[in-house]
Amino acid sequence: MSTYRVAQVTTAGGAVELAEREVPRPGHRQVRIAVEACGICHSDALFVNAALPGVSFPVVPGHEIAGRVEELGEGAQEWGYRTGDRVAVGWFGGSCGHCTPCRRGDFIVCVSLKVPGWTYDGGFADQVIAPVDALARIPDALAATDAGPLACAGVTTYNGLRHSSARPGDRVAVLGIGGLGHLGVQYAVAMGFETVAIARGPEKADFAKRLGAHHYIDSTSGTPVAEALQSLGGAKAVLATAGNSEAITATADGLTPRGELVVIGADNAPLGINPAQLLLAGRVVRGHPSGTAQDVEDTMAFSALHGIRPMTETVPLDDADQAYRKMLSGGARFRMVLTTG
Repeated sequence: MSTYRVAQVTTAGGAVELAEREVPRPGHRQVRIAVEACGICHSDALFVNAALPGVSFPVVPGHEIAGRVEELGEGAQEWGYRTGDRVAVGWFGGSCGHCTPCRRGDFIVCVSLKVPGWTYDGGFADQVIAPVDALARIPDALAATDAGPLACAGVTTYNGLRHSSARPGDRVAVLGIGGLGHLGVQYAVAMGFETVAIARGPEKADFAKRLGAHHYIDSTSGTPVAEALQSLGGAKAVLATAGNSEAITATADGLTPRGELVVIGADNAPLGINPAQLLLAGRVVRGHPSGTAQDVEDTMAFSALHGIRPMTETVPLDDADQAYRKMLSGGARFRMVLTTG
């Protein structure tokens, strides 16, 4: 019997532990991927802690997967994939294809969206079975350890910016320069935006400038963030990557008329924005989900073209629990990535 390793959690909030399983066969329109790298996202905690409906244990987390196609199930060949192809799978792990959003082509908000680590075993493993519509081809220029994080953190920030109301030459602010924000700043600069990085503490100014930011706002300086933004002329868009509702709220009055607050950082606390802040200046607040497999391909192609890479720390699958705990503690700089080699 051929087996493979998974790093799984057997109880809500429990440790990530290694286990052996029999190698599965892919079903209809599925592929089996030999995982080479898998990023650790803060959203993995939602599944580990059973904070979302439908979580069942044991859970194998991981939705920043990069590897090679090892076996194709019936019907998968029709999508043009062959064994050995380099592919990534992100938060978008497949869609139903028949709900109203899917029928309108808006697959990322499928009402039955499949997410690795939630609806099927994720990438904290040597192998993973994924629907063929979840696959994104990895460019030759990207290492697997880069491609994995780009399939979630990358596509979320890239898509959030390119689908915003901002256009090249506009002023755009990125709130937070951690796991999401350090990519968001690089994308904003490459897209031609006058880029403002917002973070806590004066010591992060140099890092923001190294990422390419044109301006840095220290949210702890005593000057309100919105006032600091308005002193620059206001932001056409704010990409809120920080998972802190208070910090997100503080940017709202820094938007220009018709400006847009794009929220991608998750927090359960409500935003403290009142209708008058939106009505008088025609501002917009919207949440932005990740992106489809095609969006992931677009993100990786753009990243390869512009030399944009996530900053990662690689850890072997054997040490998955240690790496997961480091991510939770905020000690990751900036993406923990599990490797199977």
